[in-house]
Amino acid sequence: MRQIVLDTETTGINPKEGHRIIEIGCVEMVNRKLTGNTYHVYINPHRDIEEEAIAVHGITNEFLKDKPAFKQIAQEFIDFIKGAELVIHNAPFDIGFMDNEFALNNSAIKKTSEICTVLDTLALAREMRPGQKNNLDALCRVYGVDNTHRTYHGALLDSEILAEVYLWMTGGQTAMSWAHESEGSDPKNKNAPRVVNFEGILKVVKASADEVSKHEAYLDKIEKKSQEVVWRS
Repeated sequence: MRQIVLDTETTGINPKEGHRIIEIGCVEMVNRKLTGNTYHVYINPHRDIEEEAIAVHGITNEFLKDKPAFKQIAQEFIDFIKGAELVIHNAPFDIGFMDNEFALNNSAIKKTSEICTVLDTLALAREMRPGQKNNLDALCRVYGVDNTHRTYHGALLDSEILAEVYLWMTGGQTAMSWAHESEGSDPKNKNAPRVVNFEGILKVVKASADEVSKHEAYLDKIEKKSQEVVWRS
C-alpha cells in the first residue's frame, strides 16, 4: 500500500476568495514504512499573502517571486501522488485548495478524488479522542513526537511530523521502521518482536515545584466537585 502524507501552505484560508497554494510537502510510505522519498515545492501564487497567513508559516511574497507557478509543477505533482492514499490532517482544507488549483490551471485532472483516496487524520483523531484537542501539536504531545524544531508551520516538516503521529496512532512503535530491514528484526518472521538496544541512561524529567503546586491546585478543584480524586488514593 502506497500512502503519501501531505500538507500545504496557502495565502489565506478560503480558495473561494481567491487564495492559492504556496507550498506543498509530501512524504512517501509504502506498506506503512517511510521510504525516504519526498516531494517539496514552493509556488508563486501571483497574489499577495495575507499577514495572518505569514504569521503562521513565515513565507513572504518576496520569497516566492522567483518560484514556479502551479501550472508549471502540476504534472510532476500529479505523477507523485497518483494512485496513492493521501494522509492529511484536516483533509477538506488541503483537498479544497488542490481541487481549486487543478481547476484554475486546466490540469490533466479536475479533482484529487480522480486519482487518489484520502484519509483525514483529524477525523480519525476525533473518533479516537472525542472531546479532546486534536490539532497536530496536541497529538505530538499525546504520542511523544518531538516537534520542538517547529517554529513555523511548513508543509514538508508538518508532513514528516504527521507521518510519525499517524503511525503511532494506528500501529504503535513497531510501525516506525523505515523501508529497509530494522536492526534486530528477524527477516524470516515479520511478526517476531524486534530487539531494542538502549544505549546510555534514560533521562528522567521531574516536575518543578511550581508545576507540582499548580497540579495540586487543579486536583483541589476536582475534589470539590467529585469528592474523590483517584490521583490522591
